[in-house]
Amino acid sequence: MALRETLNAYKARDPAARSSIEIFLLYPGVHATINHRFAHWLYKRKLRFLARVVSQWSRFWTGIEIHPGATIGRRFVIDHGFGIVIGETAEIGDDVLLYQGVTLGGTGKDTGKRHPTIGNNVLIGAGAKVLGPFRVGDNSRIAAGAVVLKEVPAESTAVGVPARVVRVSGQKPDFASELDQIGYTDPVAVEMSAMRGQLEALEERLVEISRDSSGL
Repeated sequence: MALRETLNAYKARDPAARSSIEIFLLYPGVHATINHRFAHWLYKRKLRFLARVVSQWSRFWTGIEIHPGATIGRRFVIDHGFGIVIGETAEIGDDVLLYQGVTLGGTGKDTGKRHPTIGNNVLIGAGAKVLGPFRVGDNSRIAAGAVVLKEVPAESTAVGVPARVVRVSGQKPDFASELDQIGYTDPVAVEMSAMRGQLEALEERLVEISRDSSGL
């Protein structure tokens, strides 16, 4: 049942997916998830070395590195997936979608909980880095290339380096029909544009004052 749910989730979220058999045989994200379930089972039974063997073998074949200690929910989808890294204490909820190059990592050599907790129905865009032991709330989005260093509220969107929350919609997104990773305005760019406009206005005012002074 869990595998069927996962295959259906891939079909719903990947327009290139044509059949369940194609997804099962050819999608590295599915293989990485299946391997992780086995590695995590070993990890929970204190067979840590064997668990790492499985995870490293999976990394070699899929290009996706998931530590055996990470906890992953249902209907987890990895699109393309190459270069994804998920740390030991990361926790991922249900219906999460990750694109290639995503890192769910720590910020140093801290012990204990040091990787992020990802809520349900979260989308994390290509190349995004989520670093630290905080939570990304349910129904949120992390834009492509963002570097997230602090908590992201539920039902919001974070963009930029470091990431800033630019929208709290109060409405659950439908990722099956709306998968935009980049169509968001960078708040830093907005502020820079406003400052540029103010400087131009000041320059024009200074020119006017200078002309008035020369006229005297």
